[in-house]
Amino acid sequence: MASAERPTLPPTPIPNLTTLKPLKTAAAIIIGDEVLNGKTTDTNSSWFAKYCFSHGLDLQRIEVIPDDELDIIDSCRRLTQRYDFIITTGGIGPTHDDITYQSIANAFELPLGIHEETVARMKVLSKTKPGHKEVDWEVESPQLNAKLRMAKLPAGEIVDYIYPCPDLWVPIVKVRNIHILPGIPTLFRQLMDALTPYLPLDASHKSHRILISTPLGESEVAEYLTNLQEMVEPKGIKIGSYPRWGRANNTITMTGKDLEFMESLVEDVCNNTNGERFFVEEKEEVEKVKKQAERGEKSGKIQENL
Repeated sequence: MASAERPTLPPTPIPNLTTLKPLKTAAAIIIGDEVLNGKTTDTNSSWFAKYCFSHGLDLQRIEVIPDDELDIIDSCRRLTQRYDFIITTGGIGPTHDDITYQSIANAFELPLGIHEETVARMKVLSKTKPGHKEVDWEVESPQLNAKLRMAKLPAGEIVDYIYPCPDLWVPIVKVRNIHILPGIPTLFRQLMDALTPYLPLDASHKSHRILISTPLGESEVAEYLTNLQEMVEPKGIKIGSYPRWGRANNTITMTGKDLEFMESLVEDVCNNTNGERFFVEEKEEVEKVKKQAERGEKSGKIQENL
């Protein structure tokens, strides 16, 4: 017997972005005692860093803070003045320590109240896990109050509610330039990917990264790389050197927005470092590409943008 299709609701219409100033800088606020005490490993910040890199956003700051209202208020007030695009993750669940919504509301002196559209979407789209009690929306109960806590949102002229996923009731609440997201990695990533069409991003601002593998130690290439960095500084290009412990070679990176100029430097860098360009970080993938080349298979040119 075929399973019933999952219900969906129309997402928030995508606005006209042509009149908006493109976003250039970004910051992230990772909220959670469980991250700071080591119970949970934060993967959202590394994923967000890659997201920013691939979409032309310059991620300049990541703060990890506890579930503390004063800390949340302080971070939000500071960062909203300094960066174009800010995200928060965590602290929007149904329990007493989920205080992100109320803290951000207090940070900007906004009222906090039940958001009816979120409740309506919650009723249609929320799913009861196997073995869990179905919520009765008509009878007040601790379970219902806990559910409604997740729909108690900041309100006001500087607040927007974005529902980018037709199968999720969870909104992305935008307060000024702060976008409030859940801390669960799967939900965070799904919502961030779906949020992309709603953001005024500049494709011409996209960054690129070129990877070069060298058998030389860092001390052997340090002087050359220092001189190279001074030479490319005016172009906004950064040179990096990263030891790969347990492996024969180290990695040199060139990161910037002028891909054509960086491409013109590859031969010189390789010659001065006994290096070889590669396109994937993991050794196993490098070996796979080499074997494909030996078999005469086409792999195409892949530009590393992570």
